[in-house]
Amino acid sequence: MERRKFIVTTAALAAFGSDLMAFPFSKNEVKNGFLVKSGEARFGKHTPFRGVNPNDLKISSKDTGGQMSAFEYIGVEKTGPSLHVHLEQDEVFYVVEGEYLFQLGELQHQLKAGDTIFLPRNIPHTWIQTSDKGKLFYILQPAFKMEEFFQTMTDLGRPPTEEEAQKISLAHGIKNVGPPLTLN
Repeated sequence: MERRKFIVTTAALAAFGSDLMAFPFSKNEVKNGFLVKSGEARFGKHTPFRGVNPNDLKISSKDTGGQMSAFEYIGVEKTGPSLHVHLEQDEVFYVVEGEYLFQLGELQHQLKAGDTIFLPRNIPHTWIQTSDKGKLFYILQPAFKMEEFFQTMTDLGRPPTEEEAQKISLAHGIKNVGPPLTLN
């Protein structure tokens, strides 16, 4: 099973190409590597999506000089984020388990285990889990303020109002532009 996790991580990282690995390290970045075990978050801080779906940081912007961050999402409910735009970063999602419906602009794509989707910055997108259980591995490049966004939402301790969600999102380089997808 560990080999599968390595292959999944490598495949997701490879989606960005060799330029990602060429960034220079500064004195604050990890130079010798590290391990984040299953069920753990990079610095021990869990940031569950909607309070129940594990969404753990695996590679931090602090590790990469802000170049990228990577998360593992485990879906225990059929949900997803509002339609939104990232103003500062691109995203790559790799479906490890389950099925998801992704919307990118006006197009919708059904993804299943093994599929990868690239979501460029400044294009509205969202997703919803369509299977009972699911798992995603995703990367944001550059990292910008996504770690802080998830921590702020977690620290709120309750679902934000629509106004709070937009304010928090904008402060972290995200603009909500529509409702989340729903299943009929």
